[in-house]
Amino acid sequence: MKSLVVYSSQTGNTRKLAQAAFDCLTGAKEIHPVEGAPAPDGFDLVVVGFWLKGGKPDPKSADYMASIGKSDVFLFATHGTAADSGHAKQAMEHAKSLVASARIRGTYNCPGEVDPAILDKVRAKQPPPPWLKDVAKAAGRPNDQDLAKMLQAQLDDV
Repeated sequence: MKSLVVYSSQTGNTRKLAQAAFDCLTGAKEIHPVEGAPAPDGFDLVVVGFWLKGGKPDPKSADYMASIGKSDVFLFATHGTAADSGHAKQAMEHAKSLVASARIRGTYNCPGEVDPAILDKVRAKQPPPPWLKDVAKAAGRPNDQDLAKMLQAQLDDV
């Protein structure tokens, strides 16, 4: 099996999960930031990790996901909100719609610590975004427990 892990990361949260996903894969495999990622054609499994912007996958990841055809796909996201929040679920549903022709093998939503500079800007918005109430719970994450949960989700579904 030939696998590709592609990720976009602003603060290192998504990169950390991408590396864990890559490390657990067997067979031929590659890992790339989205900016230098090869075309997904020819890979049996494409794992895509992204952060959220405006309640959707970041623009570079969204563009990449739209290029994925009928490959098997595992999607994961990092964000400042609770993994089971409406905000996170809606963002993952949007991501799934971008890979509508693919076979989605699984998904994982993971809280991730938000950069303090971004938090300062977000706190100034009126009204504040709904995910802001969960941001304190994302501090120090992703942690080892989050990595294990993501790997379990990936292994269960792939």
